[in-house]
Amino acid sequence: MTRSAATATAGALQALAAASQQVSAEPERLREDTASPEEVFRVAAGLTEEIRARSEGQVPGPEIPPSALARRVLTMLRSRFLEQVSRAAPAPREGDLLPILLAMEKVSERMVPTWDQRFADRLSGPDGLELVVEVAHDLRSPLTSILFLAETLLRARSGPVTPLQERQLGLIYGAAFGLSSVASDVVELVRGRDRLADLEPMPFSIADIFESVRDIVRPIAEEKGLEVRLGLPSRPYRVGHPVALNRVLLNLVTNALKFTDEGMVELTAIEPGSDLVEFAVRDTGRGIPPQAMTLLFEPFRRRQQDREYAFSGSGLGLSICRKFVEAMGSELQVETELGRGTRFSFGLELPGAELTLGPPVSTAGAS
Repeated sequence: MTRSAATATAGALQALAAASQQVSAEPERLREDTASPEEVFRVAAGLTEEIRARSEGQVPGPEIPPSALARRVLTMLRSRFLEQVSRAAPAPREGDLLPILLAMEKVSERMVPTWDQRFADRLSGPDGLELVVEVAHDLRSPLTSILFLAETLLRARSGPVTPLQERQLGLIYGAAFGLSSVASDVVELVRGRDRLADLEPMPFSIADIFESVRDIVRPIAEEKGLEVRLGLPSRPYRVGHPVALNRVLLNLVTNALKFTDEGMVELTAIEPGSDLVEFAVRDTGRGIPPQAMTLLFEPFRRRQQDREYAFSGSGLGLSICRKFVEAMGSELQVETELGRGTRFSFGLELPGAELTLGPPVSTAGAS
């Protein structure tokens, strides 16, 4: 019998079936592929049937598509099959095993991933989240340079600019800032930053944070012709978590500017009690329709489009804001009215700190 015409013997097929049962009984070995026992059984059974059909010279039925799980199951099948054969008595002849081994090689060749499959495998693997962080960092570094250069030119620090150039630089700054914010939000979400970066409360200045936020968003506001108003409390020096607070307020103000076409965005802090400070970001934008409210804080939401409102499919900014606010011991509230605007607010217990502080805290580009 020639190699091309060889077909699997009953003993070899029994060894293959036993190997498949072994693999299906060991789903914990495939835990890194996030596979359930049912999925492991389905993939093992499908690959076993394809190997059997090929070894008997038949046309395989529906094939298991290439994936990280399928390749690992196939590797385990080959290993368990050889273990079964080594324990068989009497030992099968090489010619009896050849059809099964050749069939396994054919299936293995079919499993070779394309570049897009390799990328998907990497994302779904144990280091997939770190890959996402690496990509976000790679995006953010050049974007930070673009922001710095655009602002330098916009402020005429390198020489006078025409009104047209000023508008174009404002657009460049706004686009780069939006991309940088998304990259930062991805890093925050992947690294589970519902935990505070500044674990221990520290003294800070609310006025410094407000000024920092306004300075960062000023080019975006000026390009749209919007006013950014600040309302400071009577006691601006407090003890709390300035890094998280800065990040929340920056995201909320940026979001308000995005959905406001005329009027203003107002950032305020009022003192209902001696230690309680209520922060609010209010805009005169289009407002949020009821159908959009249910998904407002969901990350990676399905994109919603209508005539009144359209928001990002990623939904990362508001999701991160809510996580940070909750980590600081509060809850992010939203009030909105179509055609009149939206107000986001939250209250924090921030004891007073009567001292002079250093430079303002900024989280622009922080990880």
